Amino acid sequence: MIHQRALTSIKSAKKKLRDLIPLALCWLCFSATAQGAGQAQMDLPRVQLSAGMHLIQAQVASTPHQREVGLMFRQEMPAGEGMLFVFDNASNLCFWMKNTVLPLTAAFIADDGTIINLEDMKPMTTDSHCAKRPARFVLEMNQGWFTKRGIAAGQKLSGPVFKQP
Repeated sequence: MIHQRALTSIKSAKKKLRDLIPLALCWLCFSATAQGAGQAQMDLPRVQLSAGMHLIQAQVASTPHQREVGLMFRQEMPAGEGMLFVFDNASNLCFWMKNTVLPLTAAFIADDGTIINLEDMKPMTTDSHCAKRPARFVLEMNQGWFTKRGIAAGQKLSGPVFKQP
């Protein structure tokens, strides 16, 4: 009699487990989709930069992962804010706008803060936008920010990250 009850309990437990499998698979799919959707980086360290009399509050992306995500998935960015991408050495940098919904302008910048070139970038594209010569920094701002303030290639930005002579 005890043996029969044990078998009945085991069969009941197996049935309950079989009933839970589809639910568990749904949860796994949802979890993977949520992680794959990506999230905006909102809590990076910040630095204050200036372009003449114009102040910029920039989030600093300095690790490979931070630089890879950049401004992806951001829905908005205040007018005086941007993201400064910092690299260990100057190189021929290129950026794209995959998963980035904001229209941006990238300023490719030398070690001393000199803007090498500015590139307007279309949202949600994989078009490459490159520095015209080796750059160590890239500052992304809302598209038109530099133009509205008369800031162009050859001008210098200042801030604690740039090498001063």
